[in-house]
Amino acid sequence: MRDEVFKNELNKISDFDFNEAVASVFDDMVERSIPNYHEIHKIIADMCRRAYTSGKIYDLGCSTGTTLRIIGEVFRKMEKELPEMEGVDLSSPMLEKARTKIKSHGLQDHITFTKAGLEDISLDDCGMVIMNYTLQFLPLENRPALIKKIYDSLKPGGLFIMAEKINCHDDSVNDLVVDLYYDFKRRNGYSEMEISQKREALENVMRPITPTEQIDMLKSAGFDKCEMVFRWYNFCCYLGVK
Repeated sequence: MRDEVFKNELNKISDFDFNEAVASVFDDMVERSIPNYHEIHKIIADMCRRAYTSGKIYDLGCSTGTTLRIIGEVFRKMEKELPEMEGVDLSSPMLEKARTKIKSHGLQDHITFTKAGLEDISLDDCGMVIMNYTLQFLPLENRPALIKKIYDSLKPGGLFIMAEKINCHDDSVNDLVVDLYYDFKRRNGYSEMEISQKREALENVMRPITPTEQIDMLKSAGFDKCEMVFRWYNFCCYLGVK
C-alpha cells in the first residue's frame, strides 16, 4: 500500500506512532523516506557473507521483518544452514506484518518475534545484532546502557550494525542537508504538506545525534573496532566488531 498517512491536512498532529495505519504502508514509507534503504540491506547481506561466523542474529526494532527476510535469503543462496534469528519490536501491528511476511517466504522455522521494549530485553550469546533507525527513537539517557548490553551479548568477533539518522556538527551544514533530504522526499512523490506534517509528528519522538556522539557511545560500550561504513547526507550506518 502507498504511504498516504500525512496526505490530508490534520487538525491536530500527534506524535508519530508505529500504529496500524503506519504498519500497513510501512514498506512503502521507508522505501520513499529513507535514502539508500536497500543499500543498507546490501551492507548487512555482505556482512553475513563475509564477516558473520556463528551465533544468534537479532534485529532490534525489526518493524515488518524485511531485514530478517533478506538475511534468511542470503543464507539460503549460500546453501548454508540458517542461524537462529529473532526480531524485537514494541509495535503489535508491525510484528503482525513481520510474521506474515516471514511465513510467506517459508522462514518461520528459523525466525521468531518478540514484543518488547529494547531496554527490557535479554540478549542471548549472539553473533550479530542489527538496529536500523531505531536508537534515534529512544530517550538519550537510555541509549548508552542499551549499546553496552549489545556489546556484552556479542561473542568475540560478533558484529553490531546500526543505521541512524544524524545531526551534522555544524548547524548551517545541517540545515542544508536537511533541505536536501526533503528534496529527496519530494522526488519520491511526497507533497509539502506530507513533509511538513510528518516532520512535526517526529519532532518530539526522534532525537538524532552527531556522528561523533555515535562513535563515542560505541567506544564507551567497548567497541574499540567501530567505523562509519556508509553515509548519505544526514543518514549513516555504523559497524562495530567485538
